[in-house]
Amino acid sequence: MTLAEKILAAHADKKKVSPGEFVNVKLDLVLSNDITAPIAIREFQKIGVSRVFDPKKVVMVLDHFMPSSNIASAQIAKMMREFCSQQEAILFEVGKGGIEHVLLPEQGLVLPGELVIGADSHTCTYGALGAFATGMGSTDIAAAMATGDIWMKVPPTLKFVYHGSLGKWVGGKDLILYTIGEVGVDGATYAAMEFTGEAIDNLSMDGRFTMANMAIEAGAKAGLFRVDNRTQLYIKPRTRRSYNVYEPDSDAEYSQVIEYDVSDLEPQVALPHSPANTKPVSQMGDIKIDQAVIGSCTNGRLEDLRVVAQILKKRKVHAGVRAIIIPGSQQVYFDALAEGLIEIFIQAGAAVSTPTCGPCCGLHMGILADGERCISTTNRNFVGRMGSPKSEVYLAGPAVAAASAVAGRISSPEEVVG
Repeated sequence: MTLAEKILAAHADKKKVSPGEFVNVKLDLVLSNDITAPIAIREFQKIGVSRVFDPKKVVMVLDHFMPSSNIASAQIAKMMREFCSQQEAILFEVGKGGIEHVLLPEQGLVLPGELVIGADSHTCTYGALGAFATGMGSTDIAAAMATGDIWMKVPPTLKFVYHGSLGKWVGGKDLILYTIGEVGVDGATYAAMEFTGEAIDNLSMDGRFTMANMAIEAGAKAGLFRVDNRTQLYIKPRTRRSYNVYEPDSDAEYSQVIEYDVSDLEPQVALPHSPANTKPVSQMGDIKIDQAVIGSCTNGRLEDLRVVAQILKKRKVHAGVRAIIIPGSQQVYFDALAEGLIEIFIQAGAAVSTPTCGPCCGLHMGILADGERCISTTNRNFVGRMGSPKSEVYLAGPAVAAASAVAGRISSPEEVVG
């Protein structure tokens, strides 16, 4: 069996599962946020049970339009606070949490071998820890909160092997953008993407989270990494809970094995209006930008901010550009502050925000007007994703986003730093 099949078999109490098989699986964690939780709460209340299956395994995060951007979002937040208080479920509040997919691994709430579902498509982020994590609709989340299990169809697995070593300024975002550019936004539809190879072995945990996060942009059900020493070192200070490490069998059957040599890979940029519309940064031409957003569940981690600081130190954001930097969690914010990164950002002329999903999905904290262009470290660039349907969003890693903020146009880090 593949890594995905091993985890699903264990949670279905089966010795073996196969692609296409329907299984009922026990859940280790059920997640929702301030967009999806209200529906889940209302549907849960219709089921007729008084308590969630396990309050320690039900997590709600206020992150999408938080701090509350209007009366409607304030009412949603109130609803979630009251539900979690009544159920004794876990709630991450403004000033005490962060963006859900940065926060949960950081807090040790997701561990290797676990099965997690969330009412958010980027729940697949947790595959970086060797967990099977996937997004579902709010009504499925309601049923899961009540019962602690869910049905699922076992996905086939695509194995991606990345040979070689990555060059300077090239990271997980570039690997996944390049991959989506190659296979397309439907290239892994309802499949598990298993990421392997020497380039992956040498990739940081933050880079792995970025790759797993965007598996959904290729249509995948999940994106998974094997557990190695890097994973173990990440987990060790975060929890004392026990966990199971699963390994794919040497004779596992993959629906396809795709191999890349990434030694000469350049930083990548996804042009409007698809994450698959990718080009190397050297082929971008002269594209001026109005805004740069650095953060989100894709690239709001400490390593991302360190890269940005390398480029912004002793430089200024271009006069015609608004640079918005959003740490992915309160802990990331605190660590960046302690390291002096926040000072670098402010001196460069960037705005630094409390952790929020805000601009990524066009809710607040950086909405685009007609005709504006934004380079963003977020995960989607569909029409109207960050505001006006007449705006344009270009996706890139933190190095390209920071360099572009300085240059005033989409630029490679080498152009700015040398």
